Order: sequence, then structure tokens, then C-alpha cells
Amino acid sequence: MITVFYDGKCGMCRREIEHYKRVAPMGVFEWVDITTNPKPFADLGFAVDDGLRALHVRDSAQKMHIGVEAFIVIWRQIPRWRILALLGNLPLIKPMAKIAYNCFANWRFKRLGYGKCDI
Repeated sequence: MITVFYDGKCGMCRREIEHYKRVAPMGVFEWVDITTNPKPFADLGFAVDDGLRALHVRDSAQKMHIGVEAFIVIWRQIPRWRILALLGNLPLIKPMAKIAYNCFANWRFKRLGYGKCDI
């Protein structure tokens, strides 16, 4: 089972995850909205703020993936998205995607006014 930890308070994040839920094969993912259920994420030793800042995915081998790496784990499991996982893993694209995602994630986090969360 792959566990996806996401920010359910962010409308854009929630819509994207809802799309993945609709198109993902059954029984592959566990979806955890850390704004309503932070304990499983915190129990792994992660700060909830970090989970709100960027997507986190724990793969079936229990390895945690963050940001672009997390999306690639999800995309590999969804038939129509596998090509994006392949493209996202290319040597020139992956580093640029990581920079772009981190800039966006930090901007989104600040825009939503999270700062230090009390969730």
C-alpha cells in the first residue's frame, strides 16, 4: 500500500488528490488528509508543517518521498499518468521540476497563511 499525505485545506491540492482518487486503481493508495488526521504523519517523525508545505508519499517499501518524488510515485501507479512519471524522472527535467515545485510549494504555503501550524 502507498500512503499519500496531503493538505486537504488547500483547494488546489484537494482537487488534484480527488482526481487521483477517481483514476487510481483500487487498493493501491491510502489517502491521508493531514489537516484532519495529522497523527499518522506525525507518528512517522515528520512535522505537520512539512506535510502541509509539500506532498509526502510513503511507498510500499516504507520509504518516504517528498515533492516531485512523491508525485512520481503516484503517477507510476496510474495508467494514464505513467508517461509523466517517466518524463519527470529524466535527468534534465527532474532537477528543474524539483526547483519549480519547491518554489511553488513555498509560495503556496505562505499564501495560505500557514506559518507555524497548530493543526
